[in-house]
Amino acid sequence: MSTMYLICAVIGGSVFVIQFLLTLIGIGGEAFDFESDLPDDLDLPDDADLSATAHGSTWLFGVLSFKTVVAAFAFFGIAGLAAEAANIGSAASLVVAIIFGLAAMYVVHWVMLFIYRLGVDGTTKIADAVGLSAKVYVPIPGENLGQGKIQMKLNDQIVEYAAMTAESEKLSTGTPVRVIRVIDDSTLEVARLSA
Repeated sequence: MSTMYLICAVIGGSVFVIQFLLTLIGIGGEAFDFESDLPDDLDLPDDADLSATAHGSTWLFGVLSFKTVVAAFAFFGIAGLAAEAANIGSAASLVVAIIFGLAAMYVVHWVMLFIYRLGVDGTTKIADAVGLSAKVYVPIPGENLGQGKIQMKLNDQIVEYAAMTAESEKLSTGTPVRVIRVIDDSTLEVARLSA
């Protein structure tokens, strides 16, 4: 068993360290991601989610990736060697090695998921504002005679946009409004919310 633990620790640990170093310098960070292997001309819907967390089978298939399997092998070997050095018996050493290998796989999965979420584009799209309610921040002149500003919550962010209204009266600060349409890439048309 010691030989198996040593092989897993050396090979898994070496690949894990090389992978980590290459990722730090920006080489090969996405080399084993499934999405990067898809051909460019593949016709998928715009909202297709190909991430590992979208898998509908079991949690294990969502966790399996090249990085997590490498981590599992490395920690399986290291924990097995440590357990054998503690003289707790072959069966107990195997159980300890398996537990640490699975734990390492799961931890690496969650770390990679956390890192992926840091890189998710959090920008808001002005078109998503249509139909939502807002409050006037800077008074908006009536009859489209000028711009004011509104504040609203859009995609879990408080945003501010220039706004105009076709209503005959000016919309004062604090007036609740609804976004009617997008005028351009930074301006919305709003209307007073009826009470």
